[in-house]
Amino acid sequence: MAKKENKEKKDLQKNTDLNRREILKGLATLPAIAAFFVSLWAKLRRDAIKKSNLLQDLVKEKQAPAIVSSTGSDEHLRIGVIGYGGRGGHLVRGAGFATPEWTDTASENAKNNRLDKGFATFMQQEDLNVSLVGICDLFDVRTEMGIGASKNEIRPGGKPKETATKYRHYTDLLANDDIDGVIVATPDHWHSRITIDAAKAGKNVYCEKGLTRTFDEAIKVYDAIKKTGITFQLGHQNRQVDANEKARQIIEQGLLGKINLVELATNRNSPWGAWVWGIHPKGNAQTIDWDTFQQPAPNKIPFGEEALKRFFRWRCWFDYGTGLSGDLLSHDFDAINQMMDLGIPKYASSSGGIYYYKDGRDVPDVWNATFEYPDKDLTVLY
Repeated sequence: MAKKENKEKKDLQKNTDLNRREILKGLATLPAIAAFFVSLWAKLRRDAIKKSNLLQDLVKEKQAPAIVSSTGSDEHLRIGVIGYGGRGGHLVRGAGFATPEWTDTASENAKNNRLDKGFATFMQQEDLNVSLVGICDLFDVRTEMGIGASKNEIRPGGKPKETATKYRHYTDLLANDDIDGVIVATPDHWHSRITIDAAKAGKNVYCEKGLTRTFDEAIKVYDAIKKTGITFQLGHQNRQVDANEKARQIIEQGLLGKINLVELATNRNSPWGAWVWGIHPKGNAQTIDWDTFQQPAPNKIPFGEEALKRFFRWRCWFDYGTGLSGDLLSHDFDAINQMMDLGIPKYASSSGGIYYYKDGRDVPDVWNATFEYPDKDLTVLY
């Protein structure tokens, strides 16, 4: 029995000595690991500086870049919003108005994560000297959100000078002579009607892309804007991205040589990316004006479960939107035109289908396109 205990003690001592040696070896490497991370950080910093310097050396500016000293105005402007959904709410935040729910959440996120700059970015933007005075949406919940945003004192510039009135129909909002301009952020099938009516009412317009659902509608919008002389802007994200401008300068200086092929891609391989968005629990026949929503649509259906899907996931149907081409390709095609001034291709073709989301949509979930520019010896693939 004593021999067995002595053997166990020796084994324990042996293991302890082994563990101590392993620990000492590990501790001995700590300075080396620390030095490695310091060296890695320094290298990454040097690489970033080199990259920045390389771009500066590559791009030879012919003139100094334009500097926007102020985007505000001494003139107080009153704006209305037609369509206060995801994009409408985002655009209104860019004008300096956010719902109390958004500011509370953004502020809390900033407290919990010092890298989250959403709230700081919102509060530090310039006060544009505007008031949000009109909200029109066909879903009552969103209308109330817009009203709340117009009253929220947590914003650049502090307490709003005026607050918003709710409108059931956009024509009533346009009839308000005190409104100087409107943001149109409805589904695409309403863009042309609202923009044309706003132009006739003398309102300046910021309209989300896609501009219209059909080519003929685009021509009518163009004619109305030219005839009335209003100021119109099509809302395309990323036009202000500095990388696009740097790319344009690099291409113009021939640093990439002759470009014969451009490949564009949109990778949104998730239900959210495929517009399978949630159905709001408060969405029903009393809170949604479905008949007005589908007025311009080629095909009409009665209100019900299918209508709710179409209201909240409208991008999945050509009755209301323009599919992958107008909703996503348009961003990349706009960017490459910003860089290369390609213009309209001589030939265009596309193919695709509904291969994954068998949810009743008629918009392809897999889609690609080819654009040919023989005069430029160039092909663009999406």
